Amino acid sequence: MTIEENAGREVQLVAGASRSSVTAQSEGMQRYEAVSGATVGASRIWMGESVLAPDSASSAHHHGDSETGIYVLSGNPSFVFLRDGREVRLDASPGDYVFVPGFVAHREENHSLEEPAVVILARSTQEAIVVNLDHL
Repeated sequence: MTIEENAGREVQLVAGASRSSVTAQSEGMQRYEAVSGATVGASRIWMGESVLAPDSASSAHHHGDSETGIYVLSGNPSFVFLRDGREVRLDASPGDYVFVPGFVAHREENHSLEEPAVVILARSTQEAIVVNLDHL
């Protein structure tokens, strides 16, 4: 887009309390949409938040051709995927970043018995692409 094509567009604020749970979901976790085509008219990015309850795991899923950047806000989520047919677990802490390439099947786990894991998500498309799978 050029400067001329963006004329009349404005910076927008999405209050945390107004984020929407009406977005693609996977069993075992709750996603919230904040910046997207539906909320602010974005055309190339999707941002939101995901909450994984204590002692839980999401279903296996991937995000189509969308790349995903994840920032761990709180808790200690694990990100599980397959490498050469074997499960690999990346254990994350607050302040860590995780990159999930497009089409890579994975699941999130939270082994804490008390604390939810909260992450901030950014995707390379404004669409909330989630393809749920039976297994990794």
